[in-house]
This record gives sequence, C-alpha cells and structure tokens, in this order.
Amino acid sequence: MAFMEKPPASRLFLDDTVPLTAVIEASQSLQSHTEYIIRVQRGISMENSWQIIRRYSDFDMLNNGLQISGLSLPLPPKKLLGNMDREFIAERQKGLQNYLNYITSNHILSNYEPVKKFLDPSNYSANYTEIALQQVSMFFRSEPKFEVVEPLKDIGWRLRKRYFLMKCKNQPKEPLVLSWADLGTDKYLQDKDFQTAIKLLPSWTHPYIHRVTFTTASESSALVIRPFNEKGTLKDLIYKAKPKDPFLKKYCNPRKIQGLELQQIKTFGRQILEVLKFLHDRGYPYGHLHASNIMLEGETCRLMDLENFLLGLPSFYRSYFTQFRKIHTLESIDVHCFGHLLYEMTYGRPPDSIPVDQFPPAPSMSVVSVLESILSCEACKSGMPSVSQLLQMPLFSDVVLMNTEKPQFKIPTKLKEALKTAKECMEKRLVEEQKSIYQHRRLTRAQSHHGSEEEKKKRKILARKKSKRTNCESGEEQSMKCNNSNNSGSGTSSPLTSPSSPTPPSTAEHASF
Repeated sequence: MAFMEKPPASRLFLDDTVPLTAVIEASQSLQSHTEYIIRVQRGISMENSWQIIRRYSDFDMLNNGLQISGLSLPLPPKKLLGNMDREFIAERQKGLQNYLNYITSNHILSNYEPVKKFLDPSNYSANYTEIALQQVSMFFRSEPKFEVVEPLKDIGWRLRKRYFLMKCKNQPKEPLVLSWADLGTDKYLQDKDFQTAIKLLPSWTHPYIHRVTFTTASESSALVIRPFNEKGTLKDLIYKAKPKDPFLKKYCNPRKIQGLELQQIKTFGRQILEVLKFLHDRGYPYGHLHASNIMLEGETCRLMDLENFLLGLPSFYRSYFTQFRKIHTLESIDVHCFGHLLYEMTYGRPPDSIPVDQFPPAPSMSVVSVLESILSCEACKSGMPSVSQLLQMPLFSDVVLMNTEKPQFKIPTKLKEALKTAKECMEKRLVEEQKSIYQHRRLTRAQSHHGSEEEKKKRKILARKKSKRTNCESGEEQSMKCNNSNNSGSGTSSPLTSPSSPTPPSTAEHASF
C-alpha cells in the first residue's frame, strides 16, 4: 500500500505549533551589561530543552518587532543609570520573565517567526523568504505565463509558508496569489501519491471550495496558485482588516470587537458544515479549519488550503486539541475548530481559553447551544458531535442554500486508500502526543500536590504520630524484656506458653543430651 509509517529522515520537520516555554534561570553581570540565562523547552519533555543567553537589548529589539501587533506588551522599561545594581537586576529579571510568559502564552505571538528565532535560533535560522523565492524562480522557468507582482509579507501565520501576489500574462486584470509551503511533520503519502493528489487540486470544484488555478510540487515543498480576493477572508470581515496587512497587525488587537449578524452566522456556518461533510463523505480529510482559511465571495464562504493535509502541515489550533484525548480523529478536529470559528463569528474575537466555562450573551440561544456542544468542559471531556449532528441543530437546520453548482471531486481508488492510511497515521501520532501530555499532566499534579504546604503539614503530622507509635512500641518491648529477665532470674515461674503451643523442653532434658 502506498504510504510510509514515518517520513524519511530528510523530511523530518519540527511541528512549529508545539509550544515553547522559557524560564530565566540566572543572570550574570559583566563590566558593561547583564546577561540573562534562559532555559527554553519545547513541549513537555525536559530532554527537549536548551539554554540561550540574552541581554536586555535583545529583548528590546524583539519588542520593537512586536509593536505591529498593537498590544500593550509588558517589557520592563529601560534604565540608563543604576542598571547594574543587584536589586535592580533581580527586579528586571522578574519583569523579563513576565514578558516571556506573556508572549509564549499568546497563540498568535508565540507562532510569530521573530519570537521563534529569539527562543530557538538553532532551529529557526533559515531565511524562508529566500528559500521560497528560489523555489518560485525555478517554477517560473517552466511556467513563463505567470508573473510576480509583489511579495505579501507575513500575511499568514505559518513560519514555513510564503505568499506572493501574481498575475497571468494572458489575464493581467485577474489578481492571483501564490502560496509556497514546506512539507510538514504529518506528510505520510509516498511521493507518487503526493504528486497525483497535488495535480488533482485544480480539477476539484464545489460551491463552497475556493478554486485552485495551478499546482506543482517538489520533493520538499509545494506551490499553489489561486484567485486573490481583494475583500479577503472571513477573518478579515470579522476583524475589519485589510487582507494584505501582516497577520499580527490584522488580528492581534482589533480596534472594534463586534460579531456578525445572526443570519450571517447561520448561513456561513451552514455552508462550512456542508463542505466539511462533503469532504469527509468522499474520504478527503481536512483538519485545517479557521477563519483565515475561508475566502468570502459576496455571501458565500469558500474553503481554502485543501493541500495542507497532503503536505502534512500542523493545524492552527493543534496546541488546543492536543489537550483533550476525546478529540482524536480528523472529523472531531474539524468540529472542534468549527467551534473556535463559530465563537469568532459570534463575538468578534477568539475565546480567552478552552474549554469555555461560561459563554457571553449571543444573538440567539441556539448559537450558545452549538458552542456548548463543542467548547464546554463537558464536550471537551466526553467528545465532539459529528458534522451531521451539527447540521441537524436548530441554528443551521432551517437555512436554505441557494447555490446549485454541481461538485466535481474525483479521487482514484488507489489514492483514496493512500489518503485513508495517511489519515490513520496522522491520527495515531495525535493520540500518542495526547497520551504523553495526559501522563505529564497527571505527574505534574501529583508532584504539585506532594509539594504543597498542606501536604507537607500532613506528612509532618503523620511522621510525628509514627515516631510516637515507634517510641511506645520500643518502650513496651523493653519493659517485656525486663520482666522476662526478672522472672527467669527468680526461678519461680516457667516460660510463657499459649494453649496451642508445645511445652518448652525442661533444663534437665537439655542436660541429658
């Protein structure tokens, strides 16, 4: 069968969505400046950690690059005089730790390339724009009909993906966008099947799938060209953003937070669920649903980036659903991601945390019912509803879809089998990661409980009780020994026996041997 259990060593890429944590372990003062020694860890394994050394000026440079987000970042202020005092250095270290905690816990900032390079320079030293340009230049040698208009810098969230505004020389007024992406951790298709699937993308049409103009792939990356919509994506509509602006500027700190109208929520939600059901029914996994992957054409949502599954790229929300062992299939991933999307459409912003304990007032209780079935504590623990079940809920069941375009979506039988196996391999890796996270969480809780003040007090009390009991038992044993010694010395009493014990032999009997 056409699949690989693991990608070849040359294709083993990092999963960029695995969170990085950073702890300042120490500081060392030199003649003119102070250096901070930082322990960085990828994921839950202490073995996957390393040290970096940073000065305050390095933090300041990173912070300047993050200003485009519009967020009020908690970097401690500069100080020209007295900045070598021991107390000041200790206080600044606390402030810098707080700053690191802030940027590593922010879902968008933590995936930003300068942040990754700051914390993990050995793995993120490559210039992905330069690599993309090399690949795109090679492509243009064989396809001279396309022409680059301008690079679209940082419009997406992926580190290893680059965008270029294009045009076709035959149709110069129709803007196109070219996306180049490296292969990811979950690329399990063999090259032959991978090439077949990539070439099929332009032939697939559906009322709610954004069409692809051209595709090509090498051994390490893929290039996709599709129409560019000046009005942008569903996320651009929600955040009232300009499509060509950088991702951080568009979505980190929106000026006005406002959800969509109820009818838009119902219509867009129904269209998205319909296309997800269509893909799952035909054996094509998706797994990459979020508002930036939905192109808007009037009042019609069109799903983008179907190639992400083929490339083995991690999902935007992977760091969320890896926390819940019941979200372990591609369909349950799509449903969970739909919950995030529905929340954004309803409230104009992402949820503060997952699971959601309490939902703010919504345009309709039917919206809250759907959100509760996906993002509540109970849903995350017990499992996701199916796409078909969501379509039957009151929020979407009465929506009438007017589009009559007939889908064209043929997948050869052999490729369908390869896709199924690749899906199973992807789900297997997810389950293993979730199991590791679950075991780590249990161990951390146990250690935290063991080290708590209350638990320490309990252990001290138990230790004192045990010590008293041991002393009492020792005293009783010593007293019994003394009594036995006194009795044998007087010669007036015999050894203690129980009714069931044999009578000890007499001294005379021992002497006769």
